[in-house]
Amino acid sequence: MNGTEQKGDIEFYFDFSSPYGYLAAQKIDAIGERYGRHVNWHPIMLGAIFKQTGNSANADIGLKGDYMRMDVPRLAEMMGAPFTWPEPFPISTLAAARAYYWLLDHDADKAVPFAKAVYHHYFGKGVDISDIQDVVLIAEEMGIDGAALTDAVTRDDVKQRVKDKTGEAMDLGVFGSPYFLIEGEPFFGSDRMWQIERFLGKGKTA
Repeated sequence: MNGTEQKGDIEFYFDFSSPYGYLAAQKIDAIGERYGRHVNWHPIMLGAIFKQTGNSANADIGLKGDYMRMDVPRLAEMMGAPFTWPEPFPISTLAAARAYYWLLDHDADKAVPFAKAVYHHYFGKGVDISDIQDVVLIAEEMGIDGAALTDAVTRDDVKQRVKDKTGEAMDLGVFGSPYFLIEGEPFFGSDRMWQIERFLGKGKTA
């Protein structure tokens, strides 16, 4: 890419119930800032994607689930990220995803901070976020109108927004969380973020 070409955004796909997505969320904005790239956050529903792809969550696969239980806290410690295994895990995160997209449309500056707060409550503090009231409490701590949010997440258009974004993600090849797309180049997993930096750093001199 030469200096006259448009630099592409970083598209960040994740599920709020994904611990590896949580870890990626700790770093991706800083990476984008270092390389002059905007990061677009896209919460999706992995359950719907798994139904289409025939995959399963790591937590549901015996030895993989056992390994993940050890691996995620280890990675979190290495990354300096607070971590507490939440119970229950995994959970449905529809309410959080719907709230995010409503905020993105109505108070965009608060959407990503809200997503980070939701992730922090679930994996940083171990607080259940599956119920709408759990999500509303997080939003109200940020000065967001809880009554308006409660109403929004039950609306058909907001529900459809999450379905559409999940469908769009599948069409783009997204099969897990976290998943990144940069100028058509895919990267999967929080342990591939060094590859993102290498990709973004192409052409830079030391």
